[in-house]
Amino acid sequence: MSNQLRIGSSIYINYILLGMINLIIALHMGFLTEQLNTDAAAISALISAIGIGKLIALSFAGKLSDNLGRRPMLITACFLYVVFLVAIPFAPTYTVAFMFALLAGMGNSILDTSSYPALIEVFRKRSSSATVLVKAFMSVGSTILPLMITFFMARDMFYGYTFFIMAAIFLFNAIHLFTLKFPEANVLEEVPQTEEEKEKNIKPVKAALIFKEKPKFMREGITVIAIGFTSVGLFLIIQTWLATYAQEVIGLPEAQAINLLSIYSFGGFVTVIILATLLDKLFKPITALIIYPMVAIIALVSLLFVESYAILVVLAFILGMATSGLFQLAVTLMAQFFPEKKGTSTAFVTLSSSIAFITLPYLTGLINRHIGVSYVFMFEIVIAVIAVVLAAFISYRYRKVFDLKSKNKILWRNP
Repeated sequence: MSNQLRIGSSIYINYILLGMINLIIALHMGFLTEQLNTDAAAISALISAIGIGKLIALSFAGKLSDNLGRRPMLITACFLYVVFLVAIPFAPTYTVAFMFALLAGMGNSILDTSSYPALIEVFRKRSSSATVLVKAFMSVGSTILPLMITFFMARDMFYGYTFFIMAAIFLFNAIHLFTLKFPEANVLEEVPQTEEEKEKNIKPVKAALIFKEKPKFMREGITVIAIGFTSVGLFLIIQTWLATYAQEVIGLPEAQAINLLSIYSFGGFVTVIILATLLDKLFKPITALIIYPMVAIIALVSLLFVESYAILVVLAFILGMATSGLFQLAVTLMAQFFPEKKGTSTAFVTLSSSIAFITLPYLTGLINRHIGVSYVFMFEIVIAVIAVVLAAFISYRYRKVFDLKSKNKILWRNP
């Protein structure tokens, strides 16, 4: 196996495990409430602690990724997860468990700000496809974990075995990462010189894409960060409230309502595979960032007017397809605009996603409590409209900034 494929495999294995970690506290709530002598609300706060740890680490993870390189940060993330996974089943008190949950959140930020830039640098020609596959592997992890838990529960085995198996894989992957050679972080390709430049002894410059004008963080950067927020909001709100809407408004039984979430997740998995196959071949990330939210708007409006279960299944599948993988595309786009600081730029987009994870569940909860779950989906339509507007603007700026007709991959040069 080539070094390139080994790097990609190690990163994707980490994201399979991350897909499991995103659910592991919630799915072991019964065991943890008994172990830590607390209630379900406190265990839910452990999940929030992971989000807090993620926010804390974002203040330094991106810069360290750019300065120290991708490999040491990936290895650090693996070891942080090993500590978290081994410690939680033995945590004697809630406070101790909370501290280790913070560590897991920090590991999440370190993993994101090193993995996405590494994939972009390793798979230069298929960077969009490489990053969007992250979502697919996380879906694989979220599918595997319930099966593992069921296996151990059926045999009345210690719940911690699930944690220990994951820790062992993280440890093995960390050791494997030591043996891999990563491309140097943020290294840009040398620009081919013209004959006139050679005659004038102009020094060659290095870069990644031809810029007709230099992008600005306060314009292109802030827009992509906002897209990161809306992309998370689009799938998070549907994932959180679709089953509730189906039960309370449509009147479906609980089993059918929950089944809609499975259909939604399957649609997301399908779209990620489609994106990974077709991105950079038939269309660019910016195209998907415009079209997908537009499809989501149509599906969400339809959702408010239908009552047939068969149509709801179709809409759930379409919504899954229209809202998955957008965050990964935003990360790729940010790295294209600011290729000299991929880790730092990834951190900013990841920060916006963290803010979405913290604020939107609370805000939609208030909407549901005071005016009803239907208005949650009206709010979701507003987010989708904002996503389309942001994507249209960044598409306009993309054409202004990049020389799309050039076959060379060069960066804007200072005059």
